[in-house]
Amino acid sequence: MGALSKPSLTSCKPVIGLAGGIGAGKSTVAGLFQEAGAAVIDADRMVRELLEQSEVVATIGSWWPEAVRPDGEGLDRGVIADIVFRQPEACRRLEQLLYPRIERRQADLIAGYQRDPAVRAVVIDAPKLFEAGFERYCDAVLYVEADRRVRVDRVVRARGWTETELQRRENLQYSLERKRAKADFVIVNNSDIDDLRARVNEVLSAILTAFPERRDRDDNPEAPR
Repeated sequence: MGALSKPSLTSCKPVIGLAGGIGAGKSTVAGLFQEAGAAVIDADRMVRELLEQSEVVATIGSWWPEAVRPDGEGLDRGVIADIVFRQPEACRRLEQLLYPRIERRQADLIAGYQRDPAVRAVVIDAPKLFEAGFERYCDAVLYVEADRRVRVDRVVRARGWTETELQRRENLQYSLERKRAKADFVIVNNSDIDDLRARVNEVLSAILTAFPERRDRDDNPEAPR
């Protein structure tokens, strides 16, 4: 567990960022937050939607014609993944195209969820939360941890990857140690879904409890700290 430490950029409800290694189960954790009343912003889903927009398709097609599907309708995400994971510069180029669009959409969603009385908190589930700078929207960051063997088994079963492929993709992200050090809370997700649900609820409760107190301090700089 940890303590809220980041300056709040939200108006009334906490924004929680998720970080962790590939295969750690961030999406599962996001689902449990949603089950507990949080709204989830899924950056991966945003990327999939962006890769279907005509402007983005045209731009990427001009860079990498091989990424355009044979029928000319849209992009082959598998080809794009192969390009960007082999070429760090290509990865950066794609991120420079997509990240500003994701950020604008994310800001709109956060603002909307802040006005929704049914939403208790907002969760940002983004593979590169820190690398993209999205943590600046967050009041707290939760690091989801899992043993490497567990993570490898998960990506082999769910995505058909090898351990080498997992490592290749993680090499394009911040190290696990760096992500963990930047987080406010850590939970372990090695096996038991009921235990994981309990940990998620504990973290959400801690954040909701601390958030109003800190919001009062942010609004009143002379309040005791």
